[in-house]
Amino acid sequence: MRRLVMLVLLALLPLSARADALALVLGTGQYDTLDDLLRAAHVTEAADELEAAGFRVLAVDNGGPQGIGRALADFAAAVPEADRLLVVLSGRFATDGTRTWYLTRQTPRPSLLGLDDRAVSVDSLLTILAGRPSRALLILGIDPEADDLYDPWLREGLGPLAIPQGVTVLIGPHRRTTGFVTDQVAQPGADLSRQVAAAEGITGLGYLPRGYVFTPRAGEAAAGTRPGAEARETALWQGAAALGTVEAYGNYLDAYPQGRWAGDARAAIAAIRAEPNREQRLAEEALGLTREQRRTIQRNLSLLDFDPRGVDGIFGPGTRRAITDWQQQNGFGQTAYLDREQIERLAAQAARRSQQIETEAERTREALERADRAFWEETGARGDEAGLRAYLERHPEGLFARNAQERLDAIAEDKRRVAAAQERAAWDAAREADTTGAYRRYLEAHPEGSFVEEARARIAALGSERSEAETRAQAGEASLGLNALTARVIEQRLDALGLNPGAVDGRFDGDTRRALRGYQRDRGLTATGFLDEPTLVRLLADTLGQRLEE
Repeated sequence: MRRLVMLVLLALLPLSARADALALVLGTGQYDTLDDLLRAAHVTEAADELEAAGFRVLAVDNGGPQGIGRALADFAAAVPEADRLLVVLSGRFATDGTRTWYLTRQTPRPSLLGLDDRAVSVDSLLTILAGRPSRALLILGIDPEADDLYDPWLREGLGPLAIPQGVTVLIGPHRRTTGFVTDQVAQPGADLSRQVAAAEGITGLGYLPRGYVFTPRAGEAAAGTRPGAEARETALWQGAAALGTVEAYGNYLDAYPQGRWAGDARAAIAAIRAEPNREQRLAEEALGLTREQRRTIQRNLSLLDFDPRGVDGIFGPGTRRAITDWQQQNGFGQTAYLDREQIERLAAQAARRSQQIETEAERTREALERADRAFWEETGARGDEAGLRAYLERHPEGLFARNAQERLDAIAEDKRRVAAAQERAAWDAAREADTTGAYRRYLEAHPEGSFVEEARARIAALGSERSEAETRAQAGEASLGLNALTARVIEQRLDALGLNPGAVDGRFDGDTRRALRGYQRDRGLTATGFLDEPTLVRLLADTLGQRLEE
């Protein structure tokens, strides 16, 4: 249900308060063409608390282009009179890797050249916020699981944000945004830097000095408006906190050894000096690695047998340990943080390892083919039923499996022609039912029948088809959550390797399973015919290696 709420408090506040704080709150959880995002629109419920804290609030709940357009126009018109600016966006976002847009309810399936007034430019809002340094706050409530690819140039999620100097940006899951705005931002006198540090899942970027109060108490001036000596001390402290260096904090202490933030400055200096590998951490953060780039690094580590404990684009303890182990083996300082040189070295090593794996797989395949041909000459090539079945038992998907099965089918047909009518009818009935019970009844009735071997083989096959191992393998593949695009990439890679996966259509059929088992067998993996994480990492790494060669 669509609801448009425009809370205009201008008439209820004194003139000094009217110009003090302006808030734009947009929440979208219902979409006409995209998947809904449960509770994303609840952020507009924070309007009452913001109003009580002295904000003029413009809020739109599940709005379309017209409602949001009016709110944006009113916001832009009111900005010149506002001393503090707050923008809260909760819902779905899209990025081309450089720019970021907020998607409204009526946004169609996004494409890079199809974004219009139904999407709001986050970069444009940052430009507006830049006019209020140290008094501008942008909060983005996102879907932490967003990974959709809209077209080759546009994906779901946030891109790198060019945050202007003096602007604060907070990013967190949309489910936590409402509570954070209500309980932290709207609370007068709250230390925003401490609240962000204590909040689970909230990340602070840009201007966020220690002791930063965005919403002052009644009668207090906002940051940047205090008169005289207090304003000078505040400005020096905020500048030191923004730089976050020992030198900057030292400058503040030289000027104000007994100042309001002297204790915080000394604590910050101690923390900087105590933090191990701080320079390396800041250097890695400065690279601005995207989530996909982080996934690539994790895949490369895994390919080189440094287990990152998942390929999810999040550098947790497992990934940091894997990086540390890789650095130790390659003669780098063990900081757990990467610089550009190390990332390039890691990528090159992974590419070489991928090629080595492919070469080893080719040698294994050739050896298996030689063994296959030799066994065929000793068994199936003689043409008797026992030899054909012996071959298929050892090589059910071998080079001559189709030939062997065709010959067995011909033998069975010959038997059917010479079998007695009663036995033939019983066998046909068992084949039609195709159950273990039906085949056992046939064996009981015809223990010396012409189709005893076929019945026993079918009973074994039915039991195998329901084996626990296959059930686990099938469940493991389902847990990977593959989409059709990834499935087609995998089929294309199997086809390029000459494994004949059948139609490249993003659907795994019998031919695809046969090709997967061949791929896994050649590379020393468990040959189930279903995808698991090691197989997926190898396939994607093989694909990357092939593209690097091209």
